[in-house]
Amino acid sequence: MNLSVYSEIGKLEKVLLHRPGEELENLAPFYLTDLLFDDIPFLKKAQEEHDYFANVLKNNDVEVLYLSKLLEETLTINQLKNQFLDEFLDFSDIKNKFIFELLKEYLLSLETKKMIDKIIAGVRSDELEIKRNIFSLRVRRADIEIPFFLNPMPNLYFQRDPVAILGKGACINRMKTQARRREVMLMEYVLKYHEDFKGTEFYYEKEFPYSIEGGDILILNNKTLAIGISQRTSPEAVEILAKRFLKENKDSFEKIIAFIIPHDRAYMHLDTIFTMVDYNKFLVHANLRGDLKTFTIFKTDKGFDFQEQEKSLEEILKEHLHLDHVQLIKCGGGDIIASHREQWNDGSNCLAIEPGKVIAYDRNYVTNKEMEKAGIEVFEIPSGEISRGRGGPRCASMPLIRRNMV
Repeated sequence: MNLSVYSEIGKLEKVLLHRPGEELENLAPFYLTDLLFDDIPFLKKAQEEHDYFANVLKNNDVEVLYLSKLLEETLTINQLKNQFLDEFLDFSDIKNKFIFELLKEYLLSLETKKMIDKIIAGVRSDELEIKRNIFSLRVRRADIEIPFFLNPMPNLYFQRDPVAILGKGACINRMKTQARRREVMLMEYVLKYHEDFKGTEFYYEKEFPYSIEGGDILILNNKTLAIGISQRTSPEAVEILAKRFLKENKDSFEKIIAFIIPHDRAYMHLDTIFTMVDYNKFLVHANLRGDLKTFTIFKTDKGFDFQEQEKSLEEILKEHLHLDHVQLIKCGGGDIIASHREQWNDGSNCLAIEPGKVIAYDRNYVTNKEMEKAGIEVFEIPSGEISRGRGGPRCASMPLIRRNMV
């Protein structure tokens, strides 16, 4: 498969999703914060909503691929499965050798599909049969001290963050929080070893010391990336990506605009501040005020240079996308209550499936009406449960192929 993503709005042809599973039922109030949740979604309804989302995509001629299925197809060779488990458990920071071996033995005893489901759902400390001759206080006291030997990955249905497809290559991200860091490995293995993805070029790698997440990366056109320097993405990561991507990329990309955004959960990623919905139309955080500080990194004959600017979002987009007019559509219509309520429910985070057509949460009806007034066709999806994870339709999807813009 030839990966190809050169815009935010080109006709979406293939997309990666993860249907939420038992990992959501392994959430409990006393460690919600550690796993980056504010509430516990009801799994049955969350799956129904996610299936509705997938069906809207399919009904608009988008091929939907599922991460767990791709990984299952990848790990068909026992040697590769063994290698994956060693790396995954090590990356999960399993330091206790007894727990490491218990987990590996248990996971290898499962069929590949069940093994993947269990890795995602997590392994509770009362699930494994512990031999009496194991001398490890941690293992013997696990049922009291820790609920899991292997923590669940409840954020996995937000597929935008772990890996970003850029042009024909991929950015294998280092996630900011320990709770999400292992998610990266699943798609990384698919891209490295699945027959359909072998040979994919990587522009960033999970072992790098600086964090970067896909919600901070927007492909504005085939020449321009926008990246947020945020609570989750460090400036050093942007520098590394810029140098590798612009130097090694044989495509048309010429520059990266780095946006300095507040280190605040309300502005968690760049795509919570704005998303592109048409050639010159953008859905924006209603409380965005004043000028934004940006650094534009671009190629030169001698290598790279950067330009520092402080301008309004409208002026930045006009300049870099060569637009005569830009329309900013405010989340919640700018109303003081609706904008805060709908921003909380990711009203400014929608998924463009082609220019002027987007998928958005139904609960953000004020924002959706504003988009329709601006000539955008909105496909609303139910969101009572999946929105509890604090991410919108863009967050919950990773485009693999978009039709090139004309």
